[in-house]
Amino acid sequence: MANIKVKLVKSLIGSKKDQIATAYALGLHKIGDVSVQPDNAATKGKIKKIAHLIEAIEE
Repeated sequence: MANIKVKLVKSLIGSKKDQIATAYALGLHKIGDVSVQPDNAATKGKIKKIAHLIEAIEE
């Protein structure tokens, strides 16, 4: 199964609480943090929710 590399590129300051919680669930805390997540429906939903804050690359 493929993986998705997720990188936080914008600050979480000023974001809604649920968006911040989603970023933390993906393992992203500071700008520049990178996390590798499994390519499944749950991960894609999280990525869609904070798409304006991250870069996602399929591996």
